Amino acid sequence: NLLHLLRFMVAEWISCLDKRPSDRSGEELDIIYSRLKDVKAFETFDPTLLQQICYYGYYEDLEKGITLYRQADTGRNWYAVLSGSLDVNVSDLLEDKNAVTVCTLGVGAAFGESVLDNSPRRATVITCEYTELLRVERNDLLKVWKSNSELMSRLFSSSIKPPSPVASPSATLPSNPLSLNSKNLSDKITFIGQQIRAGLLTNFPGIIADRQISLRTYRRCCIGSQLVDWIIQECNLVHSRQQGVGMWQVLLEEGVLKHVCNEYNFEDKNLFYRFKEDDCGSEQGPPGASVPLADSVLLQECFTTLAKMGPDALMRLMLRKPPKERTAEDLDYIYEELLHIKALSHLSNSVKRELASCIQFESREGAGTVLIKQGDEGKSWYIILKGSVNVTIFGKGVVGQLHEGDDFGKLALVNDAPRAASIILRDERCHFLRVDKEDFNRILRDVEAKTERLKENGKDVLVLEKLSRSDGSQSNKYTIMAGTPEKMVEYIMDSCVDCRDDDDHDYFMEDFFLTFNVFMTVDRLCSLLMSYFNETVKTEDRFNGDDGCLDLKATEQKKIRVVRTVLRWVELIPQKMGEENELLPLIGKLRSALHSDGMLSLLAQFERGLENSDNLLLHKNTTRKKEGPSSMLWIEHSPHLARISSTSRQRISRPTLDDSEENRTLKREPLCPNTDVKFKVYYPDRSYCTLKLGLGSSVSEIAKEASEKLSVNPEDCVIFEMKSTGEKVIFKESDTCIITTISHNGRLFAAPKGGIEKLKPLQEQEGPNSSSFNDLEIMSSRELALQMTLYDFELFNCVFEGEFVFSVFKKNHFPGKIVGNLDCFLARFNEVQHWVISEICLTPLLSKRVHILRKFIKIAQHCRDFQNMMAFFGIIMGLSNIAISRLSQTWEKLPSKFKKLFKEFETLLDPTRNHRTYRLAVSKQESPFIPFMPLLMKDMTFIFEGNKTIIDGLINFEKMHMIANTIRYIRCARKEVFFGDNLPLVKNRADIRQYVRNLHVIDNQRTLSQLSHRLEKRAE
Repeated sequence: NLLHLLRFMVAEWISCLDKRPSDRSGEELDIIYSRLKDVKAFETFDPTLLQQICYYGYYEDLEKGITLYRQADTGRNWYAVLSGSLDVNVSDLLEDKNAVTVCTLGVGAAFGESVLDNSPRRATVITCEYTELLRVERNDLLKVWKSNSELMSRLFSSSIKPPSPVASPSATLPSNPLSLNSKNLSDKITFIGQQIRAGLLTNFPGIIADRQISLRTYRRCCIGSQLVDWIIQECNLVHSRQQGVGMWQVLLEEGVLKHVCNEYNFEDKNLFYRFKEDDCGSEQGPPGASVPLADSVLLQECFTTLAKMGPDALMRLMLRKPPKERTAEDLDYIYEELLHIKALSHLSNSVKRELASCIQFESREGAGTVLIKQGDEGKSWYIILKGSVNVTIFGKGVVGQLHEGDDFGKLALVNDAPRAASIILRDERCHFLRVDKEDFNRILRDVEAKTERLKENGKDVLVLEKLSRSDGSQSNKYTIMAGTPEKMVEYIMDSCVDCRDDDDHDYFMEDFFLTFNVFMTVDRLCSLLMSYFNETVKTEDRFNGDDGCLDLKATEQKKIRVVRTVLRWVELIPQKMGEENELLPLIGKLRSALHSDGMLSLLAQFERGLENSDNLLLHKNTTRKKEGPSSMLWIEHSPHLARISSTSRQRISRPTLDDSEENRTLKREPLCPNTDVKFKVYYPDRSYCTLKLGLGSSVSEIAKEASEKLSVNPEDCVIFEMKSTGEKVIFKESDTCIITTISHNGRLFAAPKGGIEKLKPLQEQEGPNSSSFNDLEIMSSRELALQMTLYDFELFNCVFEGEFVFSVFKKNHFPGKIVGNLDCFLARFNEVQHWVISEICLTPLLSKRVHILRKFIKIAQHCRDFQNMMAFFGIIMGLSNIAISRLSQTWEKLPSKFKKLFKEFETLLDPTRNHRTYRLAVSKQESPFIPFMPLLMKDMTFIFEGNKTIIDGLINFEKMHMIANTIRYIRCARKEVFFGDNLPLVKNRADIRQYVRNLHVIDNQRTLSQLSHRLEKRAE
């Protein structure tokens, strides 16, 4: 799972959880806490409570189809889902064959609270896929409850005493203290409103003034558009007027700000709004209240909080509008949000666009409120935006829980059946998206009306949908929704190749060539193109019913279309798809065929098209390919590949560089499967051998070479990576390109089977034992960020676009393909994180630690300014690591200016609403920029897992469109280059460049935590 790129060592925290609670050290609890605090199931847990869960919890993983427990069993454990999913089945007869699946528990769900009151299990729970769980035993959970009863009751009160399913909808549950949380939130927003009002009164008193319209005076009010202007000017986090509207809407929803006539939500118009304090007619607010003084630091913190809450408020604002009043901008915003909702991932984009026009927002309050009653008619489909609900069945009680992102009620609409269960609110306030039955059925009808199906032998072979114009009207043109590969290629030949960009532009042809690797090979595509090229067309003999004469014009037209298609293919993959070598045979065949057919004019056109392309490899004469040894790289000192160090505890990625013209023009080159590399393989006795093999070599080939030195059969030789933590990752014989997957301080080992258990890491894998503070101190923060950006962009620019597809769609499905360039780029992200943590943890003096902490925050600021989000996030996530965040003395000494800056940066790390804060911040970036690649890979994984590639025997091209959009985004990021030749002269640039390309780090989280505890002891 590519989401694992965001954490450090999986096996480290798992091994900590495998220990008995009494055997876990403080450092190990920190490691567990740093992993679990980001898990959705624990987002609402108080830190004190989560720390005790870390103490008592155990890790458990289960394969698909495993029954965790059965209905009526005695409960022994409470669970939280870390990954995977589980079905909740209920049967009246307690028999599996009669069981009904009432819901599915996904990532973040917690279940099994019946252990608290020792009641029997109310359902059978079975894994749907490989699933990871956190388990807390009953006795331990009771201990946590005893010491944290108030905190626990907020989370589990509805489960301890389930509501009676026979009760009326007005039946009450035990009081849920979560209502106190809602009150605290209101108080917090009220305070924010007071601070913002104080800022307006102090610095911009003219905004709050008496205003007159239509002979009526409105006392002490503001104009909506002026408030948006002001917040954009004052807050660096606001990047659009729409975002500013959302922030003011937060205040309006809580009653801190309101329209003078209570007629409107917040709008960016010439409408009058008034703060709650000014409603009393007193300049100083209501009697007994004091107007807080404006504090610039506090004001920025208020803006930061509003910036986090604003997108949700803006979404609610749009969803509350009647469908006919939603603007095109509203529909686009809602549609973008719907793209990231997992419950909708199986729907086509056209359906999501239709949903954007009719989906509604619904808020319900009061834990225990019945939202859906079992047996009632199904009228709506719900998706949970905020909060959680219990699923209850008459006579059985609570059988499951649903959380943010889960949906319910759709089956009753599809099957026109009564509700199979009751849905009862667990939290004090819950937010839902709702699709009513009438709209649901209308969308299905409308989509089918716009769809055309081409059949052969009674089966669909092509499914087309009408295109929509930019003004929303329907075009007469169609695009492909699904089809067989053969029919899609035929459609390109007949309908796409002669089209030019216009209002009805169809991206099908471009998307096809960007994504066809997912469902067919290059060889097969080339074969289809040549078959089309060689086809002859004959005129029909109407009198005899036989084929007539050869239609030379139509036959020639087919050949022209193939030539144009290949040129378009070359144009679409100028240099980054990694398919150039596979295209050469096709180009050679076309040249020969055009020459033998005497189509010299078309051949000349073909040659000119190749010459005008950006792909230099395709310009070469394919008939006289050079033969000779491939290029060879030395893995330790290669300018092409950042990998393992040779003789020290250092990682060397490049040779020493100077400012000579030769080195200034030295650029990193992409890695290819046939690139020869030299690398070291270590043996159990700590000796090693140096091998020279192709980068794409399989593990079996490496084992064959390494086994000769071990004097064992290759079949008895195990190839594995020894991490600095002592974890051993054993490679499969079929694995390829493993060299680029080795961790920063990892080493490649070969050993006989059964002889690896007692092996320990090499001493050189420990990493550095001292900080490079003296070097960093004399280096400019801006120049460090600049050189990091240049190097990161080199790594980014080397990644073939196809690698993003190969990595997400499992590279073993693409024989001969590698993802080595992507591996190196992603490894850089982890390297920067560990560099930040290592440097701070290796600096013993407090004053120097504060200085280096400031340095990293300044470097992060420059990286953000340079639009290098990869390095920016690497630094900020390094500073957020538990080994650094726990250094309270260091953070206390940090100047308030840098604390404020770091807090602003942390808002971009906010994962809520699918990292919406970050997405909004980077939406306006222009090329060149370096995106946060782990999040981009997460998006690709979401597309892959949430959408089937083949549906009813046809390629689901809606999925291909989404993949192509991501590739276009990557292409846009690399369209321009950073800085060019306009770099200011810096005296020690060569030293800085060498430093950032050869970072020395500790990548063992346990070691880093130990160093952190030595610097500042845990508070008793």
